[in-house]
Amino acid sequence: MKYSILINSIGKLLEQGRKEAYNSINTIIVKTYWNIGQQIVEYEQFGNEKATYGSKLLEKLSKDLKFKYGKGFSKSNVYSMRLFYVYYPKFQTVSGKLSWSHYCELLRIDNSLEKSFYEKQCINEHWSVRELSRQINSALFQRLVFSKNKKEVLNISKKGIDIKEAKDVIKDPYVLEFLNMPELEKYSELELEQKIIDNLQMFILELGKGFTFVKRQHRITLNNNHYYVDLVFYNRLLRCFVLIDLKIGKVNHQDIGQMNMYLNYFKKEETSKEDNEPIGIILSAKKDELLVEYALGGISNKLFVSKYQLYLPNKKELETKLKQIFS
Repeated sequence: MKYSILINSIGKLLEQGRKEAYNSINTIIVKTYWNIGQQIVEYEQFGNEKATYGSKLLEKLSKDLKFKYGKGFSKSNVYSMRLFYVYYPKFQTVSGKLSWSHYCELLRIDNSLEKSFYEKQCINEHWSVRELSRQINSALFQRLVFSKNKKEVLNISKKGIDIKEAKDVIKDPYVLEFLNMPELEKYSELELEQKIIDNLQMFILELGKGFTFVKRQHRITLNNNHYYVDLVFYNRLLRCFVLIDLKIGKVNHQDIGQMNMYLNYFKKEETSKEDNEPIGIILSAKKDELLVEYALGGISNKLFVSKYQLYLPNKKELETKLKQIFS
């Protein structure tokens, strides 16, 4: 055996051991906090003070636990431990794949359907705590359920996003707050594209599961005329190219016709036998629903027009719409 192979083999063992140790410690921490929450709830059930967030019981617990056992027992953290047990009364339903910090993010969600969705999606897509927080703040769940009925919403909340066809990866609107571009600031499509490239990891997070970046400004040449697709991705779950064109104004029928041409070209020239038909997404700052409806009529390609916005959505408005689905 070569010495370099020995070093690599030992390195893999160390990485695996550290990973297993981290997972083991994480499970112990989560189980311990669940048990603490159980003790607090059982204390309440014996007729003692109910531990609402502003209660004296929580303040006293926090103060005494910090004094005796050190950090980690702020009032908010102690309250989260209690809430953790309330939401997950059976520890078997707690995922070992999520950390305590993940659960603290999930516990701030009141709606049980929404909480279940983010938990399943976090496990499925291996979100970090930061990524989970961003998806909650960007109201991903509410944005996904707008065009769905009650049965579909319930299914998404139980399983997360099940990507089977093109429409399953589409959002409307896409939220690009991570670009840090003021809404009223004037910018060009090229500047918007560059900002996306500079924040590619976050943009792929917004696109969703299965996306990999292929190329920017992909050139298509027809009869010595050159055309450029702004962004090209590949979705490994759908096994197809995803073409994205950026528009800082309102989409017109020429934009839709151009994307349709791009899709026809990719079907004939770029896709292999193993690939499915490409998907086209036109991301625009404004969207005329009626124009888009008529412009897309009769197009057989998988072509979608979605809005993008540079700020976080108004969650109260989205939650109101969600309630209407279940009214």
